[in-house]
Amino acid sequence: MRFASLGSGSKGNCLVAEADGSRLLLDCGLSPRETERRLARLGLAAGDLQGILVTHEHDDHVGHAYPFGAQHRLPVYLTPGTRRAQEAVGKSAAGVELRMIEGREPFAVGALEVRPFTVPHDAREPVQFVLGDGARRLGVLTDLGTSTAHVETMLSGCDALVLETNHDLDLLWAGDYPKWLKERISGPFGHLDNGAAARLLGALDRSRLKHVIAAHLSHQNNTMTLARAALAQALDCAEDWVGVATQEEGCGWCELN
Repeated sequence: MRFASLGSGSKGNCLVAEADGSRLLLDCGLSPRETERRLARLGLAAGDLQGILVTHEHDDHVGHAYPFGAQHRLPVYLTPGTRRAQEAVGKSAAGVELRMIEGREPFAVGALEVRPFTVPHDAREPVQFVLGDGARRLGVLTDLGTSTAHVETMLSGCDALVLETNHDLDLLWAGDYPKWLKERISGPFGHLDNGAAARLLGALDRSRLKHVIAAHLSHQNNTMTLARAALAQALDCAEDWVGVATQEEGCGWCELN
């Protein structure tokens, strides 16, 4: 099993996971052309995929899932709440095969086991995912206001984690964002700051971890150095062991074998 990020940040999120010839996109916030370009960078084409998983309705996650799914005849997996939120803003699913998922019901796509889990975030019915092949598990958590016991249970014992480190609190509050936006970002349904991400990581069973990737970093309110340092402290490891998924480059293939 392996995974790679095509890009992570407020301008678009997309990750690909693979097990025994089965491949899924997790979110599709990049344009179809850019998604194809970045897949090619990883040695893949759209025809190598079996579907698109969607976490929630914010454009940086679902913005291009419908057109990409329609263009390449890929089913799009999403919660009923996410579908309704898309309908409410006039997003057409014409030509797209939508498959409804529930926040606590696992399912399989080929060799990939998919376990959605519910999270507190300012969306209609948001989920995040644990993906596995029966022996190894990848936990992905990119949009979360605050951790919960359920989140920590789902992510404990994973072999790899892609974990939101959206902002540094001091940088956020010293920055130029309006007060309401700062409150939303740092609130219980917003995004994890570096310290909160480190505390979440510290609460997990980390005994199997082979990769930890910091994700969804804010260009204005965080740095790779700060994000890495926070997670490395929780892991008691060297800072350069912690990977970072960037907006422009994502991160390359990470093997779980």
